[in-house]
Order: sequence, then C-alpha cells, then structure tokens
Amino acid sequence: MVVGFFSGLALGFSLIIAIGAQNVFVLRQGLLGKHVLPVALFCSVSDALLIFIGISGADKFLTDIVQKYSTEIFLAVAVWLFFYAVIRFIDVYRGYGLDHLIESPKTKLSTTLISAAVLTFANPHVYLDTVVLLGTISMKFESSTRMAFGLGATTASFLFFFGLAYGANLMAPKVQSPAAWRYINIGIGFIMLMIAVWMLQEAKIF
Repeated sequence: MVVGFFSGLALGFSLIIAIGAQNVFVLRQGLLGKHVLPVALFCSVSDALLIFIGISGADKFLTDIVQKYSTEIFLAVAVWLFFYAVIRFIDVYRGYGLDHLIESPKTKLSTTLISAAVLTFANPHVYLDTVVLLGTISMKFESSTRMAFGLGATTASFLFFFGLAYGANLMAPKVQSPAAWRYINIGIGFIMLMIAVWMLQEAKIF
C-alpha cells in the first residue's frame, strides 16, 4: 500500500504541475486574495472525484463521451479562454491595480466557482489525465493498493492547489501596484491565448 500511495503521489504531481488554464486561474485568485480557500478546495475535490472515478473502472465510459464530443468541447473551451484573455487585456489597458480587482463586483464567489468549474470539467485533457491515465495505471494494483494509489494522487492535488493558492497569496503584497499587476495580467492573458489556440488545434479548426 505504501508503494501504491507514493506511486500515485509522484504521478499525480507529474501530471498536475504542468502550466494550464486551471493552474493559472488558481494562481490569480491567490494573488488577488479572493476566495482562495473555496477555489483551492473546489479544484482539489474535483480532481479527487475524477481520480476515484478512474480507479473505480469507469474510465471507458467517460473516454467514449470525451472522444464523441471532443471537437465541440475543445471549441467551447477555446472560445471561453479567448474571452477570459480579452478581459485580462482590458484590465491591462485600464491600468487596474490589485485594489480595484479585489473590490470588483465580478469577483463574487459564485462567478469565481463557475469559472473554476469550466476550467476543470470542460477540459477533455483533465479527464484523460485523471480518469483515463491514472485509472488505467491503477488497474495494475490489487484493490487495496489501488485505493492507496488513488489517495496518493489525490494528496498530490490537494498539496499542489493549496500550495499554489496560498503561496501566491503570500506573494500578493509584492504585486499590489498597478504596474506589477499589469505584467501579471499580460502573462495570464497570453497563457490563456496559447491554451485557447492549442484547444482549437485539438478541435482541428486549423
């Protein structure tokens, strides 16, 4: 069981640490200091849910759905990411600093969690990493070790998302000026654009 746990922990970290739209979103919320706990908890629990769906053997069903509607899903996520990037560039143009963003009515908890849900559940690669890949690898273990493997991968998600969110929150005092936040928004905007273009390529739009 110990081997299963640490195997899941190591593999979970290796999959989740890559820069993606969800990770950038969590980073931004941490820097804003807005809904840090709910966002980190939502992303961690969502990962845990998908991981245990995978190790339960339900990966084939979800894989079929993702493959059947992959073009529509990739296209929808790409459009949403383009929209999100445009919002960040508008913030850059207006020169908003951290104080304005914290006070903005657009940062309500419900709006924030909807954004987190889209970035989590509307991305086909999330299912391929958590449900399919982790689920398939877990099948080489016996049932008890498989559970430990899932707990290890889940632990990696909790450690990563909470570390990212609260680590960014500790950095927030250093990026309070409009100038610093302008560069952060430029970086976030370009990352979102690159991921959106990648999604369009996955959807075979061009």
